[in-house]
Amino acid sequence: MTERQRRQRGAAVLSGIVAGVCVCAAGCSGTGRAAGDDRGGDPVEILHRAADALVEAGTSKARTSMEMATGGTRVTIRGQGVYDYRRQLGELKVMLPQDPAGTSEHRPITELLAPGALFMKNRGAGVPADKWVRVETATLSDGNLVTGGATDPFAAAEVLRGTRSATYVGRTEVAGTAVRHYRGTADLAVAARDASAGGRDSLRAAAEGFATARVPFDAYLDDEGRIRKVRHRFSFVNGRGTEEARGGEEGGAGQDGHGGPGGRRGEAVAVASTTLLYDFGAPVDVRLPAPGDIYAGRIAED
Repeated sequence: MTERQRRQRGAAVLSGIVAGVCVCAAGCSGTGRAAGDDRGGDPVEILHRAADALVEAGTSKARTSMEMATGGTRVTIRGQGVYDYRRQLGELKVMLPQDPAGTSEHRPITELLAPGALFMKNRGAGVPADKWVRVETATLSDGNLVTGGATDPFAAAEVLRGTRSATYVGRTEVAGTAVRHYRGTADLAVAARDASAGGRDSLRAAAEGFATARVPFDAYLDDEGRIRKVRHRFSFVNGRGTEEARGGEEGGAGQDGHGGPGGRRGEAVAVASTTLLYDFGAPVDVRLPAPGDIYAGRIAED
């Protein structure tokens, strides 16, 4: 199989998980830097360092939620798993929503997250149950910030490296942990420039593929500067980049695969991605599939 065919197949698989994905029109108020937090720090600088604080922490457990709405339809995709920030490897079990009629449920999709790649198991669409599908995330128009149904936890943190303006909102709690709440806007192009080597290409693809590179967010950091919760609101146009990535391949999953809110081509789709991190230092043992376990066949149309 050629490299082009492999990329087309991966894009076709992902297009069936999340239909068209993402636009967020809401922006965050203010430009420039706001007053410091209750410790006197600059919110922008604090947020720039949030990803590094996760690397220092080493590992954590994670829960993800992705909410999408278009044309009056709203769905939520949830995930749960673990992440190793030093190796930039994670594993999530992603639960897809029911079909519109509510008559069927889908098995959880296992997703392995790695620098520049996403591996999926239990995808369906003709893929054998014991095989994985591999997708190069830099070939996706959103860099896989939303297409896989969950934002890679470290990618979510690295988006904050592109923070251009931020405001300290105040103290609150997340799951019983005292945190500082910040609200701001990040620039994906700046985030890509300052990202780790493993995340740079994917963030660059997102900066070029989204409707806008500006990403409003709310971030909640603990007293050690680690992200406990971050919510991004991305901007995407339904159909943009998806057909280009598929290259017109027959047999690809449809825009409305698995009950996602496909909408009409060119229609705005609102997506909010929330990542919660907890139990820092938890054991994490993520092993990527062997080459012989990766599916090389045709992806059936859903």
